[in-house]
Amino acid sequence: MNNTQTYPVYLSMHALLLTCSLVLGVSVSAATLDDTTSRTARHATRLAFEVCGTCHGAKGISELPKIPNLAGQDPDYLSAQLKAFRNQTRGDPDAVGYMWGMAAALDDDTISALALHYAARPASAGQVSTPSLLPAGRTLYQEGLPDLGVPACSACHGIDAHGMAGFPRLAGQHAQYLIKQLRSFQNNMRDVAVMHGVAQGLKVKEMESVAAYIESLR
Repeated sequence: MNNTQTYPVYLSMHALLLTCSLVLGVSVSAATLDDTTSRTARHATRLAFEVCGTCHGAKGISELPKIPNLAGQDPDYLSAQLKAFRNQTRGDPDAVGYMWGMAAALDDDTISALALHYAARPASAGQVSTPSLLPAGRTLYQEGLPDLGVPACSACHGIDAHGMAGFPRLAGQHAQYLIKQLRSFQNNMRDVAVMHGVAQGLKVKEMESVAAYIESLR
């Protein structure tokens, strides 16, 4: 067999080997990425049960009325809050006292995995603690207080309070926690301009009413 016959065969074999190497490289990279993602998810699950669950409940539903439920929460919102705790830019008292330290060592991948973990959990079914407050709370949530320039909560959090477009789910959240956050917005301890504008015109009774209504939703 002369060189003119062997060269095309050699070239074809070289191209085949190169193609196989590239495919193998992509496969190995994808497998490595999948393994890393899987390990991060397992790590986040352990954190959720062994660390976060101490306050927020093993299934993301807290038994402590001043500690928020996390189950069913919007993952983008959870990620943003965990990063705010880590970066020490969320300044309400519990953030400073607890969550700054808890989130300090979390990297972005772990934060994303934790957010997805809680987003996938069944949300709280809601509860009615103060029935007499529900009518006023419903009106405030759905219609706001136009005379005071307070918009309807439903405009950002959805008519069912399930959240939308990065705004958090509120339905079924503990009333005490909601009141505490409204006061933090009102006093600018949580520096969120939109919520400061909403909360600054609310009286305590109005906070209690809307919080009771939100807690009753599922």
